[in-house]
Amino acid sequence: MKKHLLAVAVTALAAGSAFAQATDTLAKIKASGSVTLGVRESSGLSYTLGNGKFVGFHTEMGEIVLADIQKQLGLPKLDVKYQPVTSQNRIPLVTNGTVDLECGSTTNNATRQKDVAFAVTTYVEEVRTVVKASSGITSIKDLNGKTIATTTGTTSVQTLRKHERAGGIDFKEVFGKDHADSFLMLETGRADAFVMDGSILAANVSKSKNPADYKIVGEVLSVEPIACMLRKDDAGFKKAVDDSIKRQIADGSLAKLYDKWFMQPVPPTNTKIGLPMSDATKAAWATPNDKPMEDYAKK
Repeated sequence: MKKHLLAVAVTALAAGSAFAQATDTLAKIKASGSVTLGVRESSGLSYTLGNGKFVGFHTEMGEIVLADIQKQLGLPKLDVKYQPVTSQNRIPLVTNGTVDLECGSTTNNATRQKDVAFAVTTYVEEVRTVVKASSGITSIKDLNGKTIATTTGTTSVQTLRKHERAGGIDFKEVFGKDHADSFLMLETGRADAFVMDGSILAANVSKSKNPADYKIVGEVLSVEPIACMLRKDDAGFKKAVDDSIKRQIADGSLAKLYDKWFMQPVPPTNTKIGLPMSDATKAAWATPNDKPMEDYAKK
């Protein structure tokens, strides 16, 4: 009987420990010596060079966050695993524990905050439209009767439809499986325009065969705070992530990282994206916060 009770107690303790780790990412990282970073394959803030190599402003910032957490936990070594995510699967992969920290190009909005938590805003995005320079398209009204590409699982075309200047405009939607696929639709003439985050558009243009063939045009469709995503109700991990980002802002290293990835030549083509930091991003860094997109819309 004693052995049976002991077995039950051990099982209960193990289950309790597993449950605690499910909601305590720092404990999970310390126990395993590893962490999984969610990255993108063709975003303006996070992308792949192939062969399992992931780079970009948000990717490198995420790596620095994890290095700070390694120091905080006193780990001699931390195995960082990279998990590519898409617009469709990024939230499920965070909530089910596959990804511990996702630093791709995810908009912090009130709907997503029901399922996941966000670190403080590290980039404020402007949703824009890219077209071929020869198209004659310069504004939303010019999209009437056109075919618009966007990426499955993103909110960009919904944002376009809701824009006050889009009233009475009729267009057809086509969906790319990722951002590179959406840009390819524009490149090959299957779409007249690609609506997406400005950083993603600028990055895809810079990597194209002839960047001068494309123009980012028209009105800013929305202003969206982009942040790293993590599991809900994990205050210790969120504080560790936020503290690292605030430290990077305060000591100027995040500004240097921004300059490296947006104002200097970047791999794989050694071309410059040329996207100066916006006033909205500067303001977000001046007062670090995790407010959702809806709060930005009220301004």
